[in-house]
Amino acid sequence: MGTVIAPELNHARSSDGSRQVEQNADVRFLGRVLGDVIRRFGGETLFRRIEYIRSTSVDRHRGISASDAVDPGLAALTQDEALDFVRGFMLFSMLANLAEDRQSGSAEPDATLAQALDILAGDGIGEDQVADLLDRGLIMPVLTAHPTEVRRKSMIDHRNRIAELMSLRDRGESESDGEPVEEAIARQITLLWLTRPLRRDRLFVADEVENALSYLRDIFLPVLPKLYGRWENLLKRRPRGFLRIGTWIGGDRDGNPNVTAETVRHALGRSFETVLLYYLDKVHALGAELSISSDLAHETADLRAFAQRSGDTSPVRSDEPYRRAISGIYARLAATYRERVGSEAPRPSRLQAEPYADPSQFVTELNVIAEALASEGDGLLAAHAPLQRLIRAVELFGFHLATLDLRQNSNVHEKVVAELLLAAGVEADYLSLEETDRVDLLRRELASDRPLSSAFLDYSDQTRSELDIMRAAADVHSLYGPESIRYHIISKAEQLSDLLEVHVLLKETGLWRASEPPHAAIMAVPLFETIADLQSAPEIVRRWLGLPEIMTAVTARGHAEVMIGYSDSNKDGGYLTSVWTLYNASKALAEVFAEAGVPMQLFHGRGGAVGRGGGSSFAAIRAQSKETVAGRIRITEQGEVIAAKYATPDIAAANLEAMTAATVLASLEQDELSKADDKRFAKVMSGLSDQAFTTYRSLVYGETEFSTFFRQMTPLSEIATLNIGSRPASRGKSDRIEDLRAIPWVFSWAQARVMLPGWFGVGSALAAFDDLGLLKEMREAWPFFRTSLDNIEMVLAKSDMMISARYAQLVENADARNHLFGRIRDEWQRTHDRVLEIVGETALLERNPRLQDSIRLRLPYIAPLNELQIELLRRFRAGETDQKVRDGIHLTINAIATALRNSG
Repeated sequence: MGTVIAPELNHARSSDGSRQVEQNADVRFLGRVLGDVIRRFGGETLFRRIEYIRSTSVDRHRGISASDAVDPGLAALTQDEALDFVRGFMLFSMLANLAEDRQSGSAEPDATLAQALDILAGDGIGEDQVADLLDRGLIMPVLTAHPTEVRRKSMIDHRNRIAELMSLRDRGESESDGEPVEEAIARQITLLWLTRPLRRDRLFVADEVENALSYLRDIFLPVLPKLYGRWENLLKRRPRGFLRIGTWIGGDRDGNPNVTAETVRHALGRSFETVLLYYLDKVHALGAELSISSDLAHETADLRAFAQRSGDTSPVRSDEPYRRAISGIYARLAATYRERVGSEAPRPSRLQAEPYADPSQFVTELNVIAEALASEGDGLLAAHAPLQRLIRAVELFGFHLATLDLRQNSNVHEKVVAELLLAAGVEADYLSLEETDRVDLLRRELASDRPLSSAFLDYSDQTRSELDIMRAAADVHSLYGPESIRYHIISKAEQLSDLLEVHVLLKETGLWRASEPPHAAIMAVPLFETIADLQSAPEIVRRWLGLPEIMTAVTARGHAEVMIGYSDSNKDGGYLTSVWTLYNASKALAEVFAEAGVPMQLFHGRGGAVGRGGGSSFAAIRAQSKETVAGRIRITEQGEVIAAKYATPDIAAANLEAMTAATVLASLEQDELSKADDKRFAKVMSGLSDQAFTTYRSLVYGETEFSTFFRQMTPLSEIATLNIGSRPASRGKSDRIEDLRAIPWVFSWAQARVMLPGWFGVGSALAAFDDLGLLKEMREAWPFFRTSLDNIEMVLAKSDMMISARYAQLVENADARNHLFGRIRDEWQRTHDRVLEIVGETALLERNPRLQDSIRLRLPYIAPLNELQIELLRRFRAGETDQKVRDGIHLTINAIATALRNSG
């Protein structure tokens, strides 16, 4: 800051040519401006103290200082200065992230569809085959409100404005809105410094809906149509809408009592309002632009008829058929808005018109305009970009904007169904039935359109809530179309009856119909999360697809979906066992679907951290077996990942294209492994997984003091008090690791710089296997193993056992502390050493200098934050009541998460 960041950047290697140089220059510039802001608003003394802390930490990380002390300058800070210091380091990390994102885009090689086409061309696969795959495929990032984004939306907005201004600076533009561009950047950084970084109140579901809408409106609505325009040129034909956006926000009620029928209606109502306002603006702009006179241009019969029935009789536009037709379109859109929102559009139409029944009517009328334009001047106006983008937007976003998933726990479903059956006099004790008897009973209910519920019967609050959700789903289908809700996710899916219970509930509002043929407007999707559930998933799905009524509904839909969970499987079995079990379950499920003759759609429940399935999406998708992708994939985008991947239109476009390219390559690229190698490597991997599982479970679930050790060593309790989401932090009041949510589990270990969920157990497994040559061969030849090791290496590089040891001192029981932390430290060293042997490096990330530089830049800014957090935790837990202590803890959590990036 000021001159703060220059020293370490001078030692950073330019690992990616001019791009790395530009990134370093950006960091230097932004850091200098931030330093000037701190000096101006905090004073010279504060600036110098922060600079001393920074330089001391940098020296330690560069090996200049031999002292174990992370930073002796922290003790000199007053309480207020300590809070300012945290904000300064947090903002530098945010600005460094911005610089990295600007220069790296998706940060992936071969991450565009054009590059994917080139790769596939080498395998003899042409553009038509790619286009055919995409025409029958679906790629859908799904936004969720999982509480891992610690930054306020105001902070993210300022950060994004800085990114826009930096782009102006790149282009050599000297001013922004009449202000010199560098002064505008300094002003935005000043606003960041003066903006409160912490939320004072816990978010409501409505707040989370609005946060998501800001991305849908400002990023996805404009970006997707532009991407499709690029892809049309590449593929030389117009692909169907394979890339779409989904969301859980407002529909995910698993463990979140704040999600109700009203939030479902609110989420989709606000989505409808948002997308209609976008369409109204675009249609208005079209009317302003298409001033074509029939006296000077050709007028098709369809356009003439359209203009005549538009209701626009203004003599001013009597020779302007395009404008008259567009006036009619605008009037119908405004009527549609009025009908469903209940108020006039901000810019009402003067014309009377019928509302659109569905988006297809809107597209049909836009196509009349497009066809008329194509007839002008030998097709010179055929590719009118604003109109074509609007047509594409309506095809993709409809009246729903983003498909909303419903989600609930199977335990809730079975209790509700049991109550309905009892009240209807069908079955007195459903919960005591054997699984076979449950399935038979549920199938009998699904064979009849007779409802179980009655308005004249009294039900528990839980049952009323679930029935209200189903009624809300039926209502939004009629208001916004069937794309508004397509899937109902079932958490803790353990048996066939869990899927059938959902269909019974859907039947109550007509979303499942037994009439010939059986039809499901919303399909049940099982979520398999634990190791045991993933292992049993293929048999459950086989039985599900073996039911004629389900197969009929699935065939009509064209595919069925299964969701697999990364977070809970990791917490259950550790990283290596989790990824291997997920890999095997995916392949086994693909075989089940192939036997049934039904396309499979896998929904990957990934988080930001490696312990929750994080890491490179591009690499993760490419590492999947071909048969498990086949052009269809959905992936959750959670918490801080949303802001990182979709912060600006350019970054969003790069990441969406990377996801598309990876899906195409994973579906069509030739397999790297022979069947013999695949079988040989799988045998080794199974042995490694078993050993890693045993080691992991022996620590996490086998040590009686482990739960207390974990809760005292990490800021778990303090994280639970952060206002970062509407969902409760725990499933219950139990202290058992089994009952802890995966998000705070991973997040807490990241704060303490242990990153245990991303590597524990791996070292023991790799060290016990004595054929190092075979492990090296597996890494070179097998994308799955290579990607897994890359993720482990990245997590190890972000961890720090010296700092973790300081957190361990917070544990009250010295014997437990020494024993358990000793196990963790020893396993970290085993993992570190064996991974380096396999990858052939002398230091972590040696073969990935770009990522190495990125982490190296941040580490000196994280260590002092850790040191301060430890001291504040010690004081807070000792009973200190000063609100500034609590604020300081929360600020350090925010700052460390910002610096580590994918930590939640």
